[in-house]
Amino acid sequence: MDNRLAYSNLIKAEAQRLGFIFCGISKTEFLEEEAPRLEKWLKAGMHGEMKYMENYFDKRLDPRLLVDGAKSVISLGLNYYTDNIQADPSAPKISKYAYGSDYHHVIKDKLKQLLATINEQIGEVGGRAFVDSAPVLDRAWAKKSGLGWIGKNSNLISKQKGSYFFLAELMVDIELAYDVAPAADHCGTCTRCIDACPTDAIVAPQIVDGSRCISYLTIELKNEIPAHFQDKMDGWMFGCDVCQDVCPWNKFSVLHQEPAFQPHPDLLDMTTQEWHEITEDVFRNVFKNSAVKRTKFDGLKRNINFLKKEL
Repeated sequence: MDNRLAYSNLIKAEAQRLGFIFCGISKTEFLEEEAPRLEKWLKAGMHGEMKYMENYFDKRLDPRLLVDGAKSVISLGLNYYTDNIQADPSAPKISKYAYGSDYHHVIKDKLKQLLATINEQIGEVGGRAFVDSAPVLDRAWAKKSGLGWIGKNSNLISKQKGSYFFLAELMVDIELAYDVAPAADHCGTCTRCIDACPTDAIVAPQIVDGSRCISYLTIELKNEIPAHFQDKMDGWMFGCDVCQDVCPWNKFSVLHQEPAFQPHPDLLDMTTQEWHEITEDVFRNVFKNSAVKRTKFDGLKRNINFLKKEL
């Protein structure tokens, strides 16, 4: 058996053991299709105040400039879908992905274990892990390795798994057997995500104006939320799940099996009044290991107060 195929099979088996719902491998090269799209998106200012998106343009398109000697991109997905919901239907809403522990830490630990196994089983392999925190185009690499297609909401969608999963990468300096059959686009004529977006952020199929997206407004935006979004936030105080909730392919989502993603015991039971009266001590307790800490207490209070104006 070709060593590259054997190594790839080993990596995929270990990824599955670690809880990843899928693993695809592609050759490290320049992302030619993504270059004009990214440039046009940036020039249109759709990144809002996310000025970091303007940095490292070349590295975003060619990871060989980011990781010396990188030859293979291992793309992985970790499921976070849950049927848990907040008890108070009128309470400010939080995206499913932020119910439990911060996914950055959970996935990074798994990637370290995967790289350790690669080194034990294959030999000395140089590699670097990425979890939504570096200039890497996660969806492009996942699509390239056949894990799904880019939906009209710009999320990666899997025919078998839906879209409620995190993407991550492990870039390594060895050649592997590459998955060379990208998934076909199965969105068809469906426009549910476009029609349902509360702020009309999906301006065209596969193009999201980030500066209008509720996730951007509640997390990335550091200044005050513009007044013209009043009555358009749909009750979201951190992130937004609307374009995924309405996607027909998410009928295939299955419940995650990751203990770290279980919600804090108090999170889902908090009432509207308790959210409105939240203190910094409660914030620190409920979101101790959560991605919500990114907004800091003042940021979350800003979001909640903005929603109160809609009542």
